[in-house]
Amino acid sequence: MTTGEILHFGAVRERLTGSGVLRQNLVSLSDVASVSIPNIVMIAATNREPTILANVNEQRAYLHGFTQDIDEVFEVSKIIIYIKPIASGYPTV
Repeated sequence: MTTGEILHFGAVRERLTGSGVLRQNLVSLSDVASVSIPNIVMIAATNREPTILANVNEQRAYLHGFTQDIDEVFEVSKIIIYIKPIASGYPTV
């Protein structure tokens, strides 16, 4: 992978437990753009790894997960982000 490739971030799969609602964003380099992805309602024990669909095209991005209430907690044991290269770079001007 070269440094200038444009990537499609298509989905996020997580193994997590907790209580409350986990809110998530995919955020681009330098926090220029942020795209919300669907929330996950957490439970104490689960046998499921939900796949959350996303549709983000960026060179690089990171997953930002957070809760809003003081009594909400979460523990993440696995994160898979599905990424596919779609272009070799931005067009030159």
